[in-house]
Amino acid sequence: MRLFTFAAPSRFYALAGRLLPWLWAAAAVLAALGLYRGFFVAPTDATQGEVYRIIFIHVPAAWMSMLLYLVMAFWAAVGWAFKARLASMVAQAIAPTGAWMTFLALWTGALWGQPTWGTWWVWDARLTSELILLFLYLGYLALVNAIDDRRRADQAGALLAVVGAINVPIIYFSVRWWNTLHQGASVSLTAAPKMAETMLEAMLLMTLAFWAYAFAVVFQRTRAIVLEREAGARWVRQIAHDDGNVPPATATKAAA
Repeated sequence: MRLFTFAAPSRFYALAGRLLPWLWAAAAVLAALGLYRGFFVAPTDATQGEVYRIIFIHVPAAWMSMLLYLVMAFWAAVGWAFKARLASMVAQAIAPTGAWMTFLALWTGALWGQPTWGTWWVWDARLTSELILLFLYLGYLALVNAIDDRRRADQAGALLAVVGAINVPIIYFSVRWWNTLHQGASVSLTAAPKMAETMLEAMLLMTLAFWAYAFAVVFQRTRAIVLEREAGARWVRQIAHDDGNVPPATATKAAA
């Protein structure tokens, strides 16, 4: 099988459609297991008490907010460099989910910070750079939707996404580079975890749930963008006809 077999929008549309039920099911099952382990099985933290349990939502959301931005910037750059339509569509589909994850990370961080720091918000390096990430997502969405020419919109969005990627390592290393209130990482690839095994299991389950959710939402949104952008293609008109949404004659006239 060639590497770029599914680079064609029609093939991706079909593949994503087959994967979506499995992704949604995986997200639901993993989230249920992760929330149960995190809120009912994991022990109470000796220092923070019960409030620490917000980390089972906050930490996966924060991780996904950074990862999704890098993935968005990558596909936007691929679409720009190689004029790959599908890559640009995927980048555009990622942005709303990345913005939601960033907002969720900021919101749950505020809920966590109020009882532990005594305030909802501080202009801490980690918090401020995460807020900038939200603005980058929203700026990308505003830019690509403000330009009518899709090719120019994809190019402009790719430029913003690639330049904005410099903010991701700033977020990640901010607690090392500056003296911040935000605690360091409890889970690292280079060191032993700083939490109980049950807490770690719940954290990993929730992270996998967020991964599955992100894949499902991005694939579903990409399929919608593909149908919108490829409306004039014969295979899209055939789908509309088979679904009974648009008669063939109407679809052909709209495409013209």
